[in-house]
Amino acid sequence: MADKLTYTEAGVDTVKAAALVGDIRTHVQRTQRQRQLMGGYGLFAAALELENYRNPVIVTGCDGVGTKLEVQLEYDRIEDAGKDLVAMSVNDILTTGGDPLMFLDYIGIAQLDENRITRLVAGMADYLEDCGCILAGGETAEMPGLVPEGVVELSGFCVGCVEKDEMLDAGTIAPGDVLVGYESDGIHANGWSLVRRVLAENSAEFSRDEVESLLPPTRLYHDVASDLKARGIRARAMAHITGGGLPENLERLLSGQGYGSSLLVPEWKNAAVQKLLAFVDETSCWHTFNMGFGWVVIVDESEVGAAVEAGPGGTILGVVDETSGVRVSSKQ
Repeated sequence: MADKLTYTEAGVDTVKAAALVGDIRTHVQRTQRQRQLMGGYGLFAAALELENYRNPVIVTGCDGVGTKLEVQLEYDRIEDAGKDLVAMSVNDILTTGGDPLMFLDYIGIAQLDENRITRLVAGMADYLEDCGCILAGGETAEMPGLVPEGVVELSGFCVGCVEKDEMLDAGTIAPGDVLVGYESDGIHANGWSLVRRVLAENSAEFSRDEVESLLPPTRLYHDVASDLKARGIRARAMAHITGGGLPENLERLLSGQGYGSSLLVPEWKNAAVQKLLAFVDETSCWHTFNMGFGWVVIVDESEVGAAVEAGPGGTILGVVDETSGVRVSSKQ
């Protein structure tokens, strides 16, 4: 009779996986400096008491890093992938006017790589610590034969909360309101299928340093949202500019109210980005990338000055009007 197989021989090492939980504990703990879970890390589920809210509304977000992850792995920037993962979901939570409370991750990998996963979690913890959001748990799935060697599957999930009477409402937008944009740190975690195609077809045109300058992680806009609150500014609405670019993401807010806007957008001051955009159809540029502005806040005209100062890169982009659609053009 043949020897009986072990789970380790099948490609899954549960002992190593258990040890990894201990390895990342320090990173998990530093995300609990502003808030604490009920019970200890490592239980089957995470619980958080909403004791500081009067009339809480739970808000959720789920996202990934997309094909940007392939380039991050190639250039050994795995910590940045963790930051991207957090920012893509946390920024969506912030658009409600609420607070990101708990974050969970899913990591799928062919074989456990403790160093890579620890670095990935460290990147997540950097951003989560910045915005006071707890790394509440997650799933690391070792799946030999299903996930290719060298590949990492990555998803993130965020749970947040907002006071019911403080939740932002796009129905309050009115003509004359002003759209204030805040600069991005580069090409965020969308549009990378197009970026990768350009780089693959024009590899001789881009140096390693130029590709690296395309790779900064998605900016976490918690600083802007927090500063607006600190200044007593109640935004009409906030938009996280991801897939679809400025036109499509802002039309989500404006078209339902029957409004539009003409945006005059300053040139994206990133030499490598401009080089990349030269290979892309202009319409696709506007409808794929954030074009230098990853966050837009709509405020009453009386609050524009304070809103512009609420975060680095604050810039007036346009005014809400009674036309249809969002039109964009570059300001040189």
